[in-house]
Amino acid sequence: MDLDISNLQALTDGHGGRLLAFQGDVRDVEAVSAAVDAACARFSSVDIAVHNACLCPFRSFAEQSNDDFRAVLDVNLFGAINMTRAVLPAMTAQGRGKVCFTSSGVGVTGFVNVSPYSSSKGAIEALAKCLSLEYAGSGITFHIIHPPLTDTKSASPLLVPNEFKASPEKVGRRLARSIKGGRFVMSPSFGTSVSVALSYLFPTAVGRLLVKMAARSAARG
Repeated sequence: MDLDISNLQALTDGHGGRLLAFQGDVRDVEAVSAAVDAACARFSSVDIAVHNACLCPFRSFAEQSNDDFRAVLDVNLFGAINMTRAVLPAMTAQGRGKVCFTSSGVGVTGFVNVSPYSSSKGAIEALAKCLSLEYAGSGITFHIIHPPLTDTKSASPLLVPNEFKASPEKVGRRLARSIKGGRFVMSPSFGTSVSVALSYLFPTAVGRLLVKMAARSAARG
């Protein structure tokens, strides 16, 4: 499900009805529910749900209003809540399912000029932990996905050379494999797992290091 699914047409055509794409907004409760209902009708169950919708304005805290924060939270946090509410009835009825939320290292460490985004990812981390405890023993599990910095359109404003960004195709394939496992925190590679672990252990120190590295990269042009 996405705002624009035109780039998915070739994939849907090539998978003989095994891939469904729905145009919609994760902020729209009815649109999310309709997509989940259609998927359940086609495939008889919902085994895995992944929230990956993202809004990230790159501006300083002083330049962003409360409305800017609300806009980001509506997509990044409440979009995840909408998806979770939509899939839980089917997963509860079948007694199994995985709900995955895409987080970010900056949701743990913080970063400059992304305070709404970072705040939303910190909230996602807390949401996943709460639901994991609340639904323990139900057969439904909740997970946090930590991808590396990836060469996507949303990451293009970051002043980091493209060679330091991971291939989205490789990240996607590796994450798809990791989702089959049962880890609470999922990463696509050993290196990413190590960096995530260090971020959880030393959040402020890692945050300062990331800011310094970005500043050096920007200075080099």
